[in-house]
Amino acid sequence: MSLPITAKNNAQGHLEVGGCDVTQLAKEFGTPLYVVDEATLRDSCCQYVNSFKELYPNTEIAFASKALCTVGISKIIAEEGLGFDVSSGGELFTVLKAGADPKKIYFHGNNKSVQEIEEGIKAGIGRFMVDNEQEILKLNASAEKLGKDAHILIRVNPGIDAHTHEFIQTGKIDSKFGVPFEQLESFINKIKEFKRIKLEGFHAHIGSQIFDVKPFIEEVKLLLALTKKYGTKEINIGGGIGISYTDSDNPPAIKDFAKEIAGVLKGETDAKLILEPGRSIVGRSGITIYTVGVIKDIPGIRKYVLVDGGMSDNPRPILYDAKYEALLGNKAGAKPEETVRVGGRFCESGDILIKEVKLPKIEPGDILVTTCTGAYNYAMASNYNRVPRPAMVIVNNGKARIIVKRESYNDLTLNDAH
Repeated sequence: MSLPITAKNNAQGHLEVGGCDVTQLAKEFGTPLYVVDEATLRDSCCQYVNSFKELYPNTEIAFASKALCTVGISKIIAEEGLGFDVSSGGELFTVLKAGADPKKIYFHGNNKSVQEIEEGIKAGIGRFMVDNEQEILKLNASAEKLGKDAHILIRVNPGIDAHTHEFIQTGKIDSKFGVPFEQLESFINKIKEFKRIKLEGFHAHIGSQIFDVKPFIEEVKLLLALTKKYGTKEINIGGGIGISYTDSDNPPAIKDFAKEIAGVLKGETDAKLILEPGRSIVGRSGITIYTVGVIKDIPGIRKYVLVDGGMSDNPRPILYDAKYEALLGNKAGAKPEETVRVGGRFCESGDILIKEVKLPKIEPGDILVTTCTGAYNYAMASNYNRVPRPAMVIVNNGKARIIVKRESYNDLTLNDAH
């Protein structure tokens, strides 16, 4: 089970993370509750920075903020020296508020608004990722209006099949992302018509939750060839390395991944390498704490364990059948003895967090903890059934502090007009 690096069972038989007993966190802050372990988060950042610094020094790590974007999280990541990949004006606003270096911000999105483009130019961000002619026209017009150059990377569609879920593949030929290769030459020629647009290099992203390094090697070789052909100086390979949600997952170690990527580039180019990891930075650092409510035993079928959260705080299982593991935080040392299905509180039959998990004898009031929820849980949370979104705390050295307040009913109606 992939728990945060500080996780342990304490003398009371409870799960402890960051020196904090999860049962006490539940009492103090309520449930559902997102918990992020600061030590694990910082360790993941350091693994990326140090692994690539050693093997290919001209590397920049930019956190894919779509995985988890709050001011508190972004501040920690910026302190570790990372830049940021943003995909909206809201993400841009958040990371700037956290103190991110604008020059280390990469602005993604295949349909940016004029407002977002102008926000990026005014902030002095490092690069815009561009993959369509309409954006070039908008970007140039905004750059002319503001009297500043816009530095871009072209997002190409590499046509690489990364072996992951269809919904998180982004590099295959039939994709809404990227310039197809047969259109690349004319696209580059179009860019040359605009004085305010400065082409710095190429970008590709092949997908997410990928365990095989081979597709990344194909991607790097492809971008290297484009770099040589067009004389550019930046290669951005996106993100996509997976994490171990379950014991059957086997992602590569970051240092091994760095070795393979650096091996393609060393001696071939002095171009700057940019990576945009998201899940592999924050995924393992997060857990979610729930309180067990109803237990429904259907003889001969299964036992349902229903918690006080579900698809609104973690939509990944219902979106693409994502798998998670769980344990009882108040019975962390107890022997698993029954197989159950963990469901949520929402009015959808598909609101199932875990289809099958073996747990100790479970009772109403138990504290259920799901692991590896740092990425794409809070980030994709909703107010379905008009349920307020959970709070988030960060834990370190026995102390917990709120970094996202729990929403109230008043928050739910704040923007309602009547």
